[in-house]
Amino acid sequence: MKKLLATALASAFIAFAPQVQAQTPPNVLIVGQIAEPKSLDPHAVTAVNDFRILVNLYDGLVRYKDGTLEVEPSLAESWMISGDGKTYTFKLREGVKFHDGSDFNAEAVKFNFDRMLKEDHPYHDTGPFPLSFFFSTVEEVIAEDPTTVTFKLSAPYAPFLSNLAYPTGLIVSPDAVKQHGKDFGRNPSGTGAYKFGEWDANAKMVAVKNEAYWDGAPDLEAVIYRPITDANTRIAEMLSGGLDVMVEVPPDSLQQFKQDENFKVLEQAGPHVWFLILNTREAPFDNKAARQAANYAINKTALVDNILQGTAEVAAGPTPPAFAWAYNETLEPYPYDPEKAKALLAEAGYNGEEITFFVTEGGSGMLDPVAMGTAIQADLEAVGMNVKIETYEWNTFLGKVNPGLEGKAAMAEMAWMTNDPDTLPFLALRTEAMPENGGFNSGYYSNPKVDELLEKARQVTEQAERAALYKEMQQIVQDDAPWVFVANWKQNAVTKASVEDFKLQPSFFLMLQDVKKPM
Repeated sequence: MKKLLATALASAFIAFAPQVQAQTPPNVLIVGQIAEPKSLDPHAVTAVNDFRILVNLYDGLVRYKDGTLEVEPSLAESWMISGDGKTYTFKLREGVKFHDGSDFNAEAVKFNFDRMLKEDHPYHDTGPFPLSFFFSTVEEVIAEDPTTVTFKLSAPYAPFLSNLAYPTGLIVSPDAVKQHGKDFGRNPSGTGAYKFGEWDANAKMVAVKNEAYWDGAPDLEAVIYRPITDANTRIAEMLSGGLDVMVEVPPDSLQQFKQDENFKVLEQAGPHVWFLILNTREAPFDNKAARQAANYAINKTALVDNILQGTAEVAAGPTPPAFAWAYNETLEPYPYDPEKAKALLAEAGYNGEEITFFVTEGGSGMLDPVAMGTAIQADLEAVGMNVKIETYEWNTFLGKVNPGLEGKAAMAEMAWMTNDPDTLPFLALRTEAMPENGGFNSGYYSNPKVDELLEKARQVTEQAERAALYKEMQQIVQDDAPWVFVANWKQNAVTKASVEDFKLQPSFFLMLQDVKKPM
């Protein structure tokens, strides 16, 4: 029945074309995504583009409370934390089933985390699991009984519950993993509000209503996610009626939608940072003076005002100001100072050698990456840097950047949306987070003091003490300049006026369980 419904919906969808003022199917929500998903295995992906789908197919033990980054129960009804902060015991919901009909229980939870974390697990080879770093302090997962599971940590870890709410903590069906192995990401099974219907590569991914959803069946019959990498094409589809929801609207189109009563525009600040990764292993950016020069050379205010048209603010460092409690407000962004940049480049011994700059066509939180890259290239060339741009589709781009820039490029665009002030620096600025160790430190930055501060901050449970450690880290990183700190973005989306109860979340995920689309 599920397959028949997915096929019927897909057939209905194919009939639509923007030239004929298409109308999307009744009670089926069509979402214009920015790229093709890489996988529907939540443990195998890193991009918010994928997470926007996955949070509707799966549940975690906990989730973010609506409109916040606070944690609330989901598949776990409650939990207890030991006095030393090293043992978490969860009481699980009874009677929940995966979409394939198998039972959700403590053994299923244990399977999920052992699969990610234990190299000798029989299904560890269905990875890799790039964000398993989130759970690196987990020493053992114990299924005490069918509805009780215990996590034993090697040390207190303040972000643990928040990381469980992140998509890397979503719970997949062990039976489905055993059946499909490495192909599980094309044959997903979770416990979420929507079940997997079908995936037509580069065209659509169909998810259908889970009538038996433990938290109440959704109103929508189905959601169709369409990957439309070109922003102008997404806009044309939205205007013509071929989409119900469009994410990441280019700044110059926001006003057009705001002035049209047929659409609703939603905007919300969130924990986002857009930056350039600098390759600190190779010239010129193995020299701090050259890295600081790049920060002075780029007119970030012009990028924010002219290209992003006020939908972002200039970034001062590696931590987004949305994490108000952990943000170092004393930091000022690097000012635009081309003359200082020239002097620093001379100090660094740079003599106009060509440097390669990786730019992406689009991607999660990347805003207007080609226009941004072109403007950045011009600013760097104005101070004497010889910059060659190489542009790639998003998943290809990640395949080049994530393994590290050594021998390939001097710099690359990047954006992160995170759930905790620990996440981005821990995964992308620590010495132990080099790509060869499975981390995302693609520019190879290393500072022992930063490592020490980050390790301490994740073990401290008192928020004020954590905040002081993060603020000191930000000061050091800003001075070392392993990145060019560019922008903090306000996310946006546009929907048809007829779509009800659609909200943006500070997590940047699209939670569609309560969305309605009246006939």
